[in-house]
Amino acid sequence: MKRTIRTTALTVGALIASLGLPAGTAHADPVAPRIDLRVLVVSDGGPATDAIAAELDTAGTPYTEVDLTRSGRPVIDAGFLADTVDGTPRARYQAVVLPNDNPFEAGSAEMAAVAAYEQTYAIPQVDAYTYARPEAGLRYPAEGGYAGSLDGVRAQVTAAGRAGPFGYLDGSVPFEDNSPTVGESYAYLAAPAAGADFTAYVDAPIPGGSSRGSLVGEYRHDGRRELVVTFVYNQHQQQFRLLARGIVEWLTQGVRLGASRNYFAVHVDDVFAADDRWDTTLDCTPGDIDCPQGEGVAHPIRMTPADVDHAVDWQNRQGLTLDLAYNGAGSVDQHEGEGGADPLGDRLIAERDRFRWINHTYTHAFLGCEQDVSVLPWKCATGADGSTRWVSRTAISDEIATNRAWGQAAGLPLDSEELITGEHSGLKLSPQQPVDNPNLAPALADNGVTWLGSDNSREPGQRQVGPATTVPRYPMNVFYNAGKAAEQVDEYNWIYTSRAQGGSGICEEHPDTSTCLPAPLDTATGYADYIVPLETRIDLGHVLSNDPKPHFIHQSNLAEERIAYPVLDGVLDGYRELFADDTPVVNLRMKDIGVELRRRAAWKAALDSGQVTAYRVGDTVTVQAPDGVAITATMPAGTTAGPTGFGTAYAGSVSGWTASAGTPVTLGLPPGTPALSAAGHPKRQPATSGTPRTRVPAGVTGQVPFVPDN
Repeated sequence: MKRTIRTTALTVGALIASLGLPAGTAHADPVAPRIDLRVLVVSDGGPATDAIAAELDTAGTPYTEVDLTRSGRPVIDAGFLADTVDGTPRARYQAVVLPNDNPFEAGSAEMAAVAAYEQTYAIPQVDAYTYARPEAGLRYPAEGGYAGSLDGVRAQVTAAGRAGPFGYLDGSVPFEDNSPTVGESYAYLAAPAAGADFTAYVDAPIPGGSSRGSLVGEYRHDGRRELVVTFVYNQHQQQFRLLARGIVEWLTQGVRLGASRNYFAVHVDDVFAADDRWDTTLDCTPGDIDCPQGEGVAHPIRMTPADVDHAVDWQNRQGLTLDLAYNGAGSVDQHEGEGGADPLGDRLIAERDRFRWINHTYTHAFLGCEQDVSVLPWKCATGADGSTRWVSRTAISDEIATNRAWGQAAGLPLDSEELITGEHSGLKLSPQQPVDNPNLAPALADNGVTWLGSDNSREPGQRQVGPATTVPRYPMNVFYNAGKAAEQVDEYNWIYTSRAQGGSGICEEHPDTSTCLPAPLDTATGYADYIVPLETRIDLGHVLSNDPKPHFIHQSNLAEERIAYPVLDGVLDGYRELFADDTPVVNLRMKDIGVELRRRAAWKAALDSGQVTAYRVGDTVTVQAPDGVAITATMPAGTTAGPTGFGTAYAGSVSGWTASAGTPVTLGLPPGTPALSAAGHPKRQPATSGTPRTRVPAGVTGQVPFVPDN
């Protein structure tokens, strides 16, 4: 990607003068400046600065963006960058992100102001994507380096990177190579320029030789510090997702509003029940509404006691707890139809404390409109006056209450505030049912339900349904009606191939949301060779995006050939290969996920409306947010909040939420923060704070300590 990069030659005196400060201010002024906890992002519309802005946005870290391509943008001058508050010099931004090392015109007063500001207040600068050149502390690529694709290359975190901002990684940084016909990365690899004070944090082998070139490194010059990034990326690519935390850590010197963790939760729906099976001849699911009524013979898929044992062993091996969404009628029906025996139910109940449990309604009934299945696709039944016929409040309430009572009688460790309706029914469903069943909200209130699972592919945002807040769940592309790999591939081909190739043509009809396969997958190999790697990459992408939303599969996927496990193992094994032990996967139950999402929404609303102020003076951080809005922050280990430690340990820092009453909250940083190393970055320190650290296995952690959600 072409970028315009220019050089501004400035002496130290010119830097200070351009900021409008008296000479010697940076060294002689005894007053500790106020540093506002906000990042300045200067964008040229490219994907790299957009990616960093997206990372800040997701974490809840406030930033101001100036788009250089827009007319009428603010001028970046001394007054824009700094001022005085109550007699104290104030730096309005704790860090600066530029699209490259100098995106302004030659001799630009704006670049001069930025340079002077950084020097005066020790403000770090990230060059989001820049050409390797001496002005950025590197040799030109033509001088023994490289310029070109890094598709499929494994970069490496250096010893300095591990000791500094990228210590949460185990070392390897693989670059994506998802298509043999599409270039997905471009980079400049180069060694430090002669005499440059440059430390590489991430590097890669230079093709055709034995040396390595920097991809991410720190350049110190003229009293300034720059993080020089020489590869292009977007916010979704794995290589950026792996490095984003470290870029922000370096940028903010470990002191910032907002937090980021890597989450993974898996819900298993329809437990105790059976799921209908895809018919590879009829291309539909007998027993379900996608087959014409009476067509085909149902061959249900249901777990066995051996499948329960396998799930328990898998959890122990991977260190992750599954959430089982159960339908009690499945076991009752089995008892009635099998002479009083249900070995599966008995085994699940015996192992009940190994799992988390969620009410999924008693019979898995559809709780929206009454369905007219005499036509395909089905439609909502109507009365004589043409009005929609809805499942009643009483029927919905009975489904919830009966299943809860059955689960409690079986000793399942339930949280009665959680509910997932069968097929997320009752919630609006386009195109047949564009509004919620009006009887759903009252029934939820009748049963004390405050957290309601929803389908992220239909509604990615949280919303209120009466007393309940939705928790969007990612559907994994492992189908509910497949217990064997060949069934999964056959249905996948039906959905994702054209009519000319024997498919349904759905992908042709909806090109905005679906992509047709170039050819049908081999039913013998397509699952392992295509579907598993693709779904693993998608799900791992969610994990690496600070996204706590759960994923869901079905009990059928843990039965027979147990086709869900290759994907789940791909996510967790892949994660473990990339991350250090102090950066485990966070595995929350649905209620806690809902609380996290709701807090984030309230925090974002407060940021967007300008109701949050935060700044650092010396070793004290002061934050004020509206009453009832919990404050989120990431701080160095050892930070205190009043008489206690702040946050919990994660990725070499402490982070979390702290309650706000609308008055200033003060956090005390460890003395001397940041403790600069020879490389100029805060040293990675043991995670010790007022809150004792809980040792957990690599790859898993429990819930974040609860703060009352006002």
